[in-house]
Amino acid sequence: MYGITELNIVPVRAEHKEQSEQITQLLFGETFIITEKKGSWFKINSTFDKYTGWIDNKLCTIISEETYTQINNSPKTITNEIITIAFKNNEKTPNLILSGSYLPFYNSKTKTFSIGENIYHLESEIENNNNSDIRQNIIKTAKQYLNSPYLWGGRTQFGIDCSGFSQIVLKINNINIPRDASQQVNSGKTVNIIYDIKPGDLAFFDNSEGKIIHVGILISNDKIIHASGKVRIDKIDHQGIYNSEIKKYTHNLRVVQNIID
Repeated sequence: MYGITELNIVPVRAEHKEQSEQITQLLFGETFIITEKKGSWFKINSTFDKYTGWIDNKLCTIISEETYTQINNSPKTITNEIITIAFKNNEKTPNLILSGSYLPFYNSKTKTFSIGENIYHLESEIENNNNSDIRQNIIKTAKQYLNSPYLWGGRTQFGIDCSGFSQIVLKINNINIPRDASQQVNSGKTVNIIYDIKPGDLAFFDNSEGKIIHVGILISNDKIIHASGKVRIDKIDHQGIYNSEIKKYTHNLRVVQNIID
């Protein structure tokens, strides 16, 4: 079975119950494969990042294999505004679509997209980044998330974790990376921390056991934007992240990865 999200956020949980922790979220327009059913719960495998978990079956739309294939083989239109307003069919209640969502079969001339028999009409046209500098586009996107609260498993401006932040910022700029920091660190190529850092590179941080536990996006060789308490900009050097407010290092730098080129 196959499904798609027609809600702005769908929590994905570790187990098939409401009390289970949220491990990630699906955003509007993201598809998935249903691999198992238990009561009113579906175990899903996300098409975007292959992440697995459980969702309540009331929170998704079942689609055919043909529709699933068509959606995933068609050009991707990704929202980059904090909120994009769309109206389904002739309904007057707006759908609030969050940044980083997919709009299947988007038609810029009519400002419409479709999911199955549902036709969505946008209030305004999707704006694309005109800057050809992908790294500057990434920094611009990242700054739109400033002050977003930290939320374990979150992927939106209304709550986001460190790896969800790096993943969704890159997704909006058409770069796909895995969900967790421990997986993301294996993407791209390692750069020299002193000489080769560029804006948009990902910096990874470990704990005393050497496990990757945090990730952020480098703005320059001495500034980083990351989700820690909230999405914030801090100083960084070869040792790690320095929080000027509390006047101490908060994260130990392990490695910097060039994901872009």
